[in-house]
Amino acid sequence: MIPRLALRMAALAVAALASFASPAAAEKRVALVIGNDDYRNIPRLQKAVNDARAMGDVLRRLGFTVMAAENQTRKGFTETLLAFDQAVEPGDTAFFFFAGHGFEIGGENYLLPTDVAAANAGEDELVRDGAMAAERVISRLQRRGARTAIFVFDACRNNPFERPGTRALAGGGGLAAMTPPEGVFVVFSAGAKQTALDRLSETDTNPNSVFTRNFVIELAQPGLSLVQIAKRTQADVREMTAAVRHPQTPAYYDQIVGDVVLNANASSAAGDRTIAVVPQQPQLAGLPPVTTAPRLLAPDSTNAPIASFSRHNGGWTVVVSLADPALAISWRMGDEGTFRDTGFLDTLDPRTRRRSPNPSFELSPDAPAATLQVRYVDINGEMQGPFPISFNPEAALVRDQRKILDMTSTSWLAFRDYNGLLVYYTHLVSYRCAIREMRIGIDSGVPDKVIKLPLCSLKDPIAIPGDAQTYLKLPPATRSVSVELTFPDGSVSEIKTFRR
Repeated sequence: MIPRLALRMAALAVAALASFASPAAAEKRVALVIGNDDYRNIPRLQKAVNDARAMGDVLRRLGFTVMAAENQTRKGFTETLLAFDQAVEPGDTAFFFFAGHGFEIGGENYLLPTDVAAANAGEDELVRDGAMAAERVISRLQRRGARTAIFVFDACRNNPFERPGTRALAGGGGLAAMTPPEGVFVVFSAGAKQTALDRLSETDTNPNSVFTRNFVIELAQPGLSLVQIAKRTQADVREMTAAVRHPQTPAYYDQIVGDVVLNANASSAAGDRTIAVVPQQPQLAGLPPVTTAPRLLAPDSTNAPIASFSRHNGGWTVVVSLADPALAISWRMGDEGTFRDTGFLDTLDPRTRRRSPNPSFELSPDAPAATLQVRYVDINGEMQGPFPISFNPEAALVRDQRKILDMTSTSWLAFRDYNGLLVYYTHLVSYRCAIREMRIGIDSGVPDKVIKLPLCSLKDPIAIPGDAQTYLKLPPATRSVSVELTFPDGSVSEIKTFRR
């Protein structure tokens, strides 16, 4: 009888997969794989980039258009996610894979870019400010309208902030359990609060982590649902790590109704979990070691601009970001009509040695949902575009106010002594369009009291109605108030505690 390990390794050479399907698979499949090894201020990793390459290889075989990024700084991570956002359209199947350091703070999981600061005890905000919240990555993809969203985090390693002679940032490593929204499937390389092994021993020469080397095998198996893939990976990893007395059982969180099968070509599936061997196919887990980090590969890459929308009393400001230097920028609402120039700033662009075109323009406060067309003249004098940019006033308002709330979280509440002790939440009333529910806790870290906020007004969203309640009277002995916000997409803020 052929040993089980030999059968599993044979599965690495996958037969040509002619057709793949998931429920209602008329839409396209897009994936982003990120691997971070070259950390500057915390311990470097050895296999994360290889893990991302292995994952990208098998996803391409499963019909995904794969975007790949390696050794991402905070800025690079942000730009990569923006590119991925643009690639995902309503109804798509989206797959996000991250291999690198991850860390949990206060029940929220963070993916660490390569330039994250080395934090000590009490310096949680250094990590929050320099990292990407995993839950935020999920919510962004949800907002793009993906029909099925799959997230795989091989980021459950040891506490990267532990250093001899210093008090470490709180946390022993691993990630916190998650409750993803509907339509999302999440896999961790280890259970909640467990740590994941890169290798089984000093003599383990496999170029991939213990989790990824097993997960890519199961992912390529024909006819398996996502749940079956996760459970088989659990068994594989637990069996391997138990042999070296390290408890590691990958966790998964399933909020998808029904089964999703990424490789529906089940004709070659067998009870021994083998599939036909085709020697010409490259091995999935045997990728060469990392030498250089290639540029981000994007499907149908263009120089399309990115737009951000901010709401003010007079209407909307649209700010356009271009990858290339430009001599002029113009725009119009919809597919017809005259393009309007944005004008120029009183500054020189050192790249063109000419006046910088104004990257912003204004829309009226009652501007309807529409497709904006933006074009620009490049440094060679050639017109680029027009590029379509979707404008949804309601979604843009929520996104803008959510960003402001994140940036001003220290201003959510304010105490005042005036005929008794009052706590004001005026700031939250001003940006209520991005809040589904507000809860507070009086002298408690568990917010259990719902505060009713005025309804959002799209015509004048920042204005506070004259009859709105903006404060709460507190018992005189109150020492602190905690607050938690639920946002329109169902995600929840970190609990903030304000002390007198």
